[in-house]
Amino acid sequence: MNEASSERPKQRPSDSPFIHFLEWGIAPHEGIRVLQADSHWYLFVLKHNGKTRVGVSGLMTRVLNVPHGAETDCFGIRFAMGVFMPLLSGVNLVDNVTFLPEATSSSFWLHGSAWEFPAFENAETFVNRLVREELLVRDHVIDSVLSDQTQHLSVSTVRRRFLRATGLTPGTVRRIERARKAAGLLEQGLSILDTVHEAGYFDQPHLTRSLKHFIGQTPAQIAQTTQVT
Repeated sequence: MNEASSERPKQRPSDSPFIHFLEWGIAPHEGIRVLQADSHWYLFVLKHNGKTRVGVSGLMTRVLNVPHGAETDCFGIRFAMGVFMPLLSGVNLVDNVTFLPEATSSSFWLHGSAWEFPAFENAETFVNRLVREELLVRDHVIDSVLSDQTQHLSVSTVRRRFLRATGLTPGTVRRIERARKAAGLLEQGLSILDTVHEAGYFDQPHLTRSLKHFIGQTPAQIAQTTQVT
C-alpha cells in the first residue's frame, strides 16, 4: 500500500504463517493513497477525525487511487499467499476496498460477533483468534503452485482453488508477482535491461506495459524515483 502524500509506512515482519507483514503509517496531509496491483490482501484499521473503521482491501489487478483526509492513521495486516476468509468472496473483493460494519466505538461485526479493533502491537493475537474460530484459513496449494512445486492436481482443480482463495487465476497472480518483482529490482538500482532479463519479460516494451498497468509507473519513472530518494 503506497502512500502518495505521506512518509513510507513502517513495516515489521511477523512469526505468524498467516501474515506476510504488518505496516502502519500516518498521512499528515489530505491526499491520495495509491494501491498498486497486489496478489496479497489486507485487513486494515483506519482512524480519522476520532472515528475508527475496519476494512478489507482485496487483491488488486490494477492501480487504484483512494482519497484520504489529513492525519489519517492506517494500520494494515498483509496476509500471506493463499490465506483467505471463507466468509468473504474473493471475487467480489478483487480491485475493491470494503468496510466491515461497526459494532461499537472500539469494535466491529464479523460473523455475528463483535471483535475489538486489532492494532500494530497485537495483530498476531487477533489473527490467531480468527484461525482458531476457522474464520481465516490457508490453502497451501496456492503458494506451492507459485513456487513451481509439483502438484498432483488437475489444471481445473488448481484454477478452482486459486479462484476460491484469491478471486484470480494462477496466470493473473503470476503476472502481478512478476511486475512487483521487476519494480523491486528497479528500486534496488538494477538497470532496465537487466530487469527485463531477471524478471522474465520478452523485451523492454513488454516490461513497460506491465509496470504501467500493475504499478502505475514506467521502468524509467521507478528508476528515477529511486535515484531521487
